[in-house]
Amino acid sequence: MIDRTSLWIVIIGLGLGSFFLRFVFTGLVGNKQMPAWLLRHLRYTAVAILPALVAPQVLWPSGTDGQFDLPRVTAAVVTLGVGLVTKNVLAAILSGAAALYGMLYLVG
Repeated sequence: MIDRTSLWIVIIGLGLGSFFLRFVFTGLVGNKQMPAWLLRHLRYTAVAILPALVAPQVLWPSGTDGQFDLPRVTAAVVTLGVGLVTKNVLAAILSGAAALYGMLYLVG
């Protein structure tokens, strides 16, 4: 168990670090014009976040100690398919969630 002083030092340190990282982009660079090549690359940041968060849980699920898990792979394939066909993020996420829970129910 961590003592309270160490816990608060870590919490405050992480908060200051997080503030500094945000301040660098908004406070120092916020009023300057960014180059076109940087703006072009920044457009893809939001699109890359969700797959980067989901891919490790599909490929190496911690719930199964890294073993292949049919429900998660099926949900990922359904989500990708619906997203490509409909171009609708909400429909893709909801269909993937339904596929995951449906497969978990069927597989047991």
